[in-house]
Parts: sequence; structure tokens; C-alpha cells
Amino acid sequence: MQLNKIHSVKTIDRVAAELGETVDRIFDLAIDMEPEDGVIWVYGPGNDSVIAFTPFGIENLCELIESKASAGAV
Repeated sequence: MQLNKIHSVKTIDRVAAELGETVDRIFDLAIDMEPEDGVIWVYGPGNDSVIAFTPFGIENLCELIESKASAGAV
């Protein structure tokens, strides 16, 4: 997937709901991800900001969740 052709992202809240995970768990996994991994910060008015994921980023999150589960981490 070419990263320069991203046309949409999903917020951390939506991704957590779709994956059946908590926002806190997704945040803990995503905090070490880089833009190349499909995660970006979206800034709104004032001090508002939210993490968002490209489709590639969601794939990477799923792999992280699976690897943590197979390693016995909850």
C-alpha cells in the first residue's frame, strides 16, 4: 500500500469499537507506532487532538494485538 495515497482514517474510538478493545488498550499499543506504521495525530481547535489510523495502521494494530495475545499479555 502506498502511504501517500491515503484517502481516509478512523479515529481511535472507532477502531477500538470495531476491534472490541478499549481505547486505553489501543492507545497503549499505538503510542510506539510511527506514521510509517499507519498512525497519525489529528489536531482540532484549541488543544483537541486524537489518534487516527489508516487501513494499514489498523492491520498493524491487529497484528500487535495478536502478538500480545500469543505472548500471554492481556
